[in-house]
Order: sequence, then C-alpha cells, then structure tokens
Amino acid sequence: MAFEMDFLFDEKENLLNVKLSGELDIYSVNDFKNRVLELYTQRKSDIQFDCTKLEYIDSTGLGAMVSILKVLKDDNKSIYLYNLKTSLMKLFKITKLDEIFKFRGENDVQ
Repeated sequence: MAFEMDFLFDEKENLLNVKLSGELDIYSVNDFKNRVLELYTQRKSDIQFDCTKLEYIDSTGLGAMVSILKVLKDDNKSIYLYNLKTSLMKLFKITKLDEIFKFRGENDVQ
C-alpha cells in the first residue's frame, strides 16, 4: 500500500494535523520527514499525526518520527499520535517510544 500524507493547519488549536495512510517505510520516509519539517519551519506548532489509516511503520519511519520530535523539542513543541492501531502501539511500547511521544484517541497510553 502506498504512503500518503494530507496536511491541515488548525488555526484555533495552533496545531499542524498530518493524516498518514499506508506504509511509512524506507521508501517513503525521506519525503515524509522533509515535508513535515518544511511545513513545521513555516509555522512552529505542535504536530498531530493522525494514524487512523497508517497500516505499517518500520524502523526508518520510527527514526524519522524521533528526528522530527527532536527538532520540535528544541522549540518546546510536541508530537501527538492520534488513533494509532493496536499493532503499531505494540511497536512503540517494545521500543519504549511510548515514553517520549504523546498519544490521543482510542489507544491512549496512560
């Protein structure tokens, strides 16, 4: 399944919403990271990745998310992962990335 992204800036929340769908992997990670950081530099805000339609993420995708998070942390901003599927949430727990990202939606990590 091809990877796709849609972007929408929420003025009211001062939040960049990024809808992810398909597979975030070695083939799509460079475009993902470059595009998100490009939009972030235009408007420094928190970012919410809507993962409702994200089917798969590999280690390069996780690495890109961590890399983006480091840039945001320098500006005191956060990344929220929204509606991450249970199978993908397990990956975040196994890698302990659930301790550095914030989660929203059905599978919130408390």
